[in-house]
Amino acid sequence: MRGPYGMEVVEDCRTCSMRKSGFFCQLQASALQALNCSKFTSSYPAQAVLFVEGQVPRGVYMLCKGRVKLTMNSSDGRTIIVRICGSGEILGLHGALSGQPYELTAEALQPCQVNFVRREDFLRLLREHADASAAAMQQMSNGYREVCQEVRYLGLSRSATEKVAQFLLESAANAQETAQGKRFSLGLTHEEISQVVGISRETVTRTMTEFKNKMLIATKGSVVVIRDESGLRAQAAAA
Repeated sequence: MRGPYGMEVVEDCRTCSMRKSGFFCQLQASALQALNCSKFTSSYPAQAVLFVEGQVPRGVYMLCKGRVKLTMNSSDGRTIIVRICGSGEILGLHGALSGQPYELTAEALQPCQVNFVRREDFLRLLREHADASAAAMQQMSNGYREVCQEVRYLGLSRSATEKVAQFLLESAANAQETAQGKRFSLGLTHEEISQVVGISRETVTRTMTEFKNKMLIATKGSVVVIRDESGLRAQAAAA
């Protein structure tokens, strides 16, 4: 059915056309039925907060459509973006499994459809369905890999040029191949990119401009085209 924020909301997981390989909900029929009976479907606008750092976990949020940023804040007000989550991912998984407060804040980057499952229902799903447990383990593994990438940005990259170049190359992992180069929608502001790679917004803007002047990339709104991938990789490997 048509929902708010211009989205087509799908309430029945069993007939959902959005499910695909890599989604948590790509489950066997019995587990999918159990999930379908226990979830609550909601739509959120851009900038809506799903949960906040330090909040007691009520359950998990399964992202069906849209993108969500997970952030961590310091006592002096600084923010880093730990991950950008896409469709098919579970948010709040560690808190639901451990019972410990959420360690991150989840905020929608664009209108999202989310299925919420209460903690007790989610734990029952994992106990009773081995494929759901395996899917949750895969989600944890993916999250660990993403956090390792964030550590690499913040601790191992030696210059702003290297950090921004690496970020663009990794953002283009599923880019569309065109005659002009690899084309993808970034969907992040320069401020948000700065929170991912650990440099100032001004430095992000200056570095992106340098890449455009060197004909390494082209941008139009949120769309980025990597015009010279080998040249950008050289920037990512620069000392």
